Amino acid sequence: VQLQASGGGLVQAGDSLRLSCAASGRTFSSIFIAWFRQPPGKEREFVAGIGGSFGGTSYADSVRGRFTVSTNNAKNTVYLQMNSLKPEDTAVYYCAANSAYLYTTARLYRYWGQGTQVTVSS
Repeated sequence: VQLQASGGGLVQAGDSLRLSCAASGRTFSSIFIAWFRQPPGKEREFVAGIGGSFGGTSYADSVRGRFTVSTNNAKNTVYLQMNSLKPEDTAVYYCAANSAYLYTTARLYRYWGQGTQVTVSS
């Protein structure tokens, strides 16, 4: 599975951004795709994920209600819509894929896209 993440940028607190993760190399409906982020000097943490044949979703408590993960199966793309952004959302955001389950632990993901920087100024 090859993943290509995009959409990061510099925004102000309260603004919105939409990240995209384009996937190739595997039947899209059979994989789980998660978004992780890594703030400066901290470990990579789970943000949100979606996938499997039922398209179930999962969110970290810190983003639930502000972020929405969705898919466009025709484009093999997963989106992360981020609203009401806060300075603490500043991080490098990564998408990752797994064929077995929507894990929330980064080390359980084999496939990773390159990161995209999100910076939220106060």
